[in-house]
Formats: sequence, structure tokens, C-alpha cells
Amino acid sequence: MPALELTDVRKVYEQGDAEIVALDHATITVGDDEIVALVGPSGSGKTTLLSIAGGLLSPTAGSVVVGEHDITEYRAKELTRFRRDEVGFVFQAVNLVPFLTARENIMVAAELAGRHREGETRERADRLLGELGLAERATNLPAQLSGGERQRVAIGRALMNEPKLILVDEPTSALDTKLGEQVMRLIVDEVKRRGTAAVVVTHDSRMTHYCDRVLEITDGQLHAA
Repeated sequence: MPALELTDVRKVYEQGDAEIVALDHATITVGDDEIVALVGPSGSGKTTLLSIAGGLLSPTAGSVVVGEHDITEYRAKELTRFRRDEVGFVFQAVNLVPFLTARENIMVAAELAGRHREGETRERADRLLGELGLAERATNLPAQLSGGERQRVAIGRALMNEPKLILVDEPTSALDTKLGEQVMRLIVDEVKRRGTAAVVVTHDSRMTHYCDRVLEITDGQLHAA
């Protein structure tokens, strides 16, 4: 079963008497262990597509199926539960809680999903930190971490609940080339190790070779790069 299927998806915003088409009949299928890079200029619809795939935005038309979930007609509460349980997000702004340690920032994902069992949750968080090369940084606050380390904590948080789909928005935009490549290798390694799928939005063509397939989006229209 594919991890993600978007079929003929449109997203239209009204601005006065005009319509702004953010996505124009976009269709995409992502295999259950596939990593797809999504590239395109600013304003082309990349983040809109990612947000619709993750249930953060609803499409104007078309269907959105993530794993076994057809979320096209989901109501707000259903979408909240879906996002919490089924999808891992890694945003450009890592959005770590500033007063929580690296370990606690990862653990909070399980707590929000109602899966928190103190010993088990801490053990899993520490295991993820070890895999991410952050075992010695578990008790550090975000302000005490480098940009690359904060990104790695965000990746750990996204993986905490073992989602079937990871959505990553510009993971290397604030990093130099060396750190960017480290983060991309880490994403690929962690996703492939778990047999998970991922869609990675990036403007950095140097990072696309880490992915299985590259799609380009221009003016809301998808095509092979």
C-alpha cells in the first residue's frame, strides 16, 4: 500500500474577486519506503502540497490518502488525531520547546499522542538520541545546541511515534553544505532503516541525490525533474 496518494488535488485561495491557484490538479504517489524530493521556486506550491499531505490544510478539490487513511473529508478533530498519530513533521523552523531538554522535546511527541509511559518513553527517546549522535546532549536545552543538533532533535521528535510518513520542509536551509549533507544523510538513514516514506521539500539541488526520486513543482503543477 502506498504511503501517500494525492489525486487531482487543487488548492485555491480567493483574494477579492480573484482566485490564486496554489496547487493545480496535483497527483503524486509515494511508495511505502520511498523518499521523494520536491523542488521548485519560492511560491510554487511546495509547502502547500506538504501541508495538504500532512492534514494541515484541506484541499479545494481532489483526494488525499495517507496509508489506510482517506483524510479528504476528515473533520478538524479527526485531522488533529491523524497528524498526531500517523505523520512526522520536520519543519524549516525546528520549533523546539525552548525550556525543554533535547530528551524532553522528543518525549513530548509521545505525551501528546497519549502514548506516554515514563520508562518506555524515556528509553525510546534516549535510543533515538543515540542513533542521532546526541546521547551526550540529552539534557541540553535548545539554546545550548548548534543548528545541526537542533535539526537532529527535530528529526528524533518526528520519528518518536513511528509514523509511516515523514514530511520534511527545507531541512538544510539554515545550514552550511557540510551540515546540510549530514542532516540529509541522517534523514535518509533513519527513514530507510524503519521502512518509512518521506517527502522532502528543498530548494537545494545539492541535496536531491539523497532521495529516490525528484519531482518539480512550478505554478502549482507537478512533473518529473
